[in-house]
Amino acid sequence: MSLNHRYDFVLLFDVKDGNPNGDPDAGNLPRLDAETGHGLMTDVALKRKVRNYVGLVHGEQPPHEIYIKEKAILNKTHERAYVAVGAGDSLKGEDKKRKGGGDVVDKAREWMCANFFDVRTFGAVMSTGVNCGQVRGPVQMTFARSIEPIVALEHSITRMAVATEAEAEKQGGDNRTMGRKHTVPYGLYRSHGFISSFLARQTGFSDGDLELVMTALKDMFEHDRSAARGQMATRGLYVFKHDSELGNASAHSLFDRLTVTPNAPGTPARDFGAYRVLFDGQPIAEGASMQAAPGVTLMRRC
Repeated sequence: MSLNHRYDFVLLFDVKDGNPNGDPDAGNLPRLDAETGHGLMTDVALKRKVRNYVGLVHGEQPPHEIYIKEKAILNKTHERAYVAVGAGDSLKGEDKKRKGGGDVVDKAREWMCANFFDVRTFGAVMSTGVNCGQVRGPVQMTFARSIEPIVALEHSITRMAVATEAEAEKQGGDNRTMGRKHTVPYGLYRSHGFISSFLARQTGFSDGDLELVMTALKDMFEHDRSAARGQMATRGLYVFKHDSELGNASAHSLFDRLTVTPNAPGTPARDFGAYRVLFDGQPIAEGASMQAAPGVTLMRRC
């Protein structure tokens, strides 16, 4: 069943002694706003974790296959769509390099939405080579930004082994090699999300898909552990449900009323207890709901 309501949400998560999202253009340092020192995490990185969670839970089976994944060859996936909709003959010979016609593209796009969770959720550009069109996803997220400026630490690490005999001889019998590791001692990050019922209707994004997205946002860090990321956890998921499809209040006005402030400003935070989260000055218990505005219900999912 397609959605009949607009949703907006606030996601809070933290990192302790880890690198939430390294920047490959800066030696894998944690991403930073150079002017303010606040930490950043891209929307792409957050969506990656949702994709990984859904793929893990549903075993990469339709209708929960994942389109954007490691080592995927996208045009091969597009070819599957053409075969599935009965247009496989158009892929023979040189025709394979041409974009398909309108009706075929529409059918292929519908097949992709029906079978791939991330296509009908986040959208995709599938017009390269074998053309399956473009999809605007109903679920969109912003970059996450830390509540306070972060400190990016750099650590020297030692590997007590070498890769080859030649490297061992070069080291003169000392097999230790040096490396670098970057961490954030602690950072609490905030991201905003938006869910459109109109776009959901176009892609087939359902109430079940919405519940899966919410579960993924709550639990995604539990199945994404690594030494590089330290301890990461979702600390709050606050969902605004509008009574109408167009919405009953502007997203920014709702977001502005949900505040995250340090208990001791000026003191370095090292855990989530250093902050308080309030809506209109009042805390919200997990699982509780309240009337945030006329026609808007706020529920804390985590």
